[in-house]
Amino acid sequence: MTQTFRDLGVDEQICAALEVAGITTPFPIQSLALPIGLSGHDIIGQARTGTGKTLAFGIPLLQHVAETPASQPSAPVSLVVVPTRELAGQVAEDLRVAGRLGGARVVTVYGGRAYEPQIDALRATVDIVVGTPGRLLDLVRQRHLDLSAVRSLVLDEADKMLDLGFLPDVERILELTPPSRQTMLFSATMPGDVVQLSRRHLRQPLHVRGEQNDEPDLVPLTVQHVFRAHQMDKIEMLARILQANGRGLSMVFCRTKRSADQVAEALTTRGFAAAAVHGDLGQGQRERAMRAFRNGKIDVLVATDVAARGLDVDDVTHVINYECPEDDKAYLHRTGRTGRAGRDGIAVTFVDWRDMPRWKLINEALSMGQPEPPETYSTSEHLFAALDIPAGVKGSLPRAERGRLGLQAEELEDVGETGKARSPRRPERRSDQGPRTDQPRKDRVRKRTRSGVSVRGTETAQPGQAAPAKAEGSADQAQPRRRRRRSRSRKGSTAS
Repeated sequence: MTQTFRDLGVDEQICAALEVAGITTPFPIQSLALPIGLSGHDIIGQARTGTGKTLAFGIPLLQHVAETPASQPSAPVSLVVVPTRELAGQVAEDLRVAGRLGGARVVTVYGGRAYEPQIDALRATVDIVVGTPGRLLDLVRQRHLDLSAVRSLVLDEADKMLDLGFLPDVERILELTPPSRQTMLFSATMPGDVVQLSRRHLRQPLHVRGEQNDEPDLVPLTVQHVFRAHQMDKIEMLARILQANGRGLSMVFCRTKRSADQVAEALTTRGFAAAAVHGDLGQGQRERAMRAFRNGKIDVLVATDVAARGLDVDDVTHVINYECPEDDKAYLHRTGRTGRAGRDGIAVTFVDWRDMPRWKLINEALSMGQPEPPETYSTSEHLFAALDIPAGVKGSLPRAERGRLGLQAEELEDVGETGKARSPRRPERRSDQGPRTDQPRKDRVRKRTRSGVSVRGTETAQPGQAAPAKAEGSADQAQPRRRRRRSRSRKGSTAS
């Protein structure tokens, strides 16, 4: 008999909200963690990305909120600490879906956005706060956030917080919360520093794993393809792969920001609805691209490793490593964007000749059995056969298939650090005579009047008087100004 959330002791309102969203059967990590989390015990949950960890800790948080009296403003009863802005938004959205019928109030705080909207949200009654370590500590120092009432705390993606150098900030956050709290730590891997953190701050935690000990690191439902490609032919190969049968939302990974921009621009020129996401873009631009990707206005997202941390889109069918990952961890992180939540996925990796030593290390670490990828070009028959690309496909998307609205159709929320929309650029100042000028202000000629005479020696009208008539025959010509001669004595006195 299939197990349900009700069998695990989940509140009826939460079960009903999950059913509305089409979620009826728990994943293995949820079946293991929910009874422990609902009972109030500390948990160390270990499972790969895309296996349902958010609901494994989110449902206990929501159920504890329903059982707790309303808190004071800025004093949440539950706190979720995540490593990235993108993950914060995704966790908060999942919590809102599951807690929709119970009316749980979830606030998201992270850097790169204005303080004022987040502060205003905290002034109302808050149940759950989801945030990144830096912004959480900033709001605590400014006394806009009170962590003294936290009863349940979650550290999500703890290994990524270690990689990004956030563990000292996490330690300070833990010290600001009551020692009697329930703590749930979730991580794909358990490095030594994360283990030490759990020993210092968790009380007799129960360790649960969402997979077997002998299960491979690679996502089982994702088919792995590796091709040795020439640098000048990669964009042609990519354009053909993106026209494969059954291809849906796709992510393309590059090692550098410049490469991500170049690939996104080349794909857009060839008719694909593509956009780049990397660290040089503002938070508003990154969120705009992610919204367009999730809403289907674009179907190709070109990203760097750092920018893509925490990106969670269930419907991604293809992941293409346009440039070879740095190591096996980066490879797992990239390919883990597809084949999520029980879905099938396809991962394609381009290996340039200069990347062969790096690839051999990745292949050996993950036991992939592909130390020598086949030499492949955009016209190779085995490329078309392996990825089910229709015969005759070229390097540009046919105009008849260009039906997506594109990134321009997604509104850009241009909000500065003050919390207000940026004002339009002011026009250049105009000089006193003639059209607009770009000349520096200090170099412009200014007329100053005093006693009705300008510094140029032409007569001007006093207030309330008509302008003086021009002298007959003057033809708008002012008398030439006599040059003043100045001389300087040896002792510095001036003579004229």
